[in-house]
Amino acid sequence: MKYLLHIDTSTDVGTVAISSDGAPVSSLSTQESRNHAGAINNMITQLVADANISLKHLSAITVCAGPGSYTGLRIGLATAKGLCYALDKPLMLDNRLSLLAYRAYRQFPACSRYVALLTAREKEYFIGIYDQDFKEVMPPQHIPEHELPHAAEKNGSTYIITDMAQDMARDLYISNNFQIENDTKIDLKSWAVYSFEKYNCNHFVNLMNAEPFYLKQVYTHK
Repeated sequence: MKYLLHIDTSTDVGTVAISSDGAPVSSLSTQESRNHAGAINNMITQLVADANISLKHLSAITVCAGPGSYTGLRIGLATAKGLCYALDKPLMLDNRLSLLAYRAYRQFPACSRYVALLTAREKEYFIGIYDQDFKEVMPPQHIPEHELPHAAEKNGSTYIITDMAQDMARDLYISNNFQIENDTKIDLKSWAVYSFEKYNCNHFVNLMNAEPFYLKQVYTHK
């Protein structure tokens, strides 16, 4: 059996989970957004105990590497890197936009487009677009509002997962055939399948060069 450790500290809710051969085994979450660094290692220790395995049984570690909280992303990736170095395990980085779109892809396979759209700042967004075969139409990126594409297909259906209000999303995507969903929580069942497929394809990253998916430049002020 191939056990994967999943780590997500990209939002206020920190989550760790273990999956086995593409199916979730156990998970733990904390809403102490300011204490991810203090809680995550204890959560992982409890998690492997609940799953009745040890860290050495892990086949790989996968991290939701963004976009999201700058500090949270660094905490999650630093924890994963430390474990990978200590256990000599490979690391995989997953993009939150891809995970959200993949959930829709599995649940609604008849759509022509899957769009993950998250607010970055006022009039700035993170977006990723995928086709009916889950191939990237627009790779995950950060863009200003005026560059948002008309994501809805004229001759097909489009599924949009967004944290925007429904009326705002409808103003941006005027179409006769699309659905909008406001649940932007990562689905562990879909994540387990997604990461297991990546594991089987050896989609690992270089530990030394691995960085979070910030997708936008940090603003500095004098």
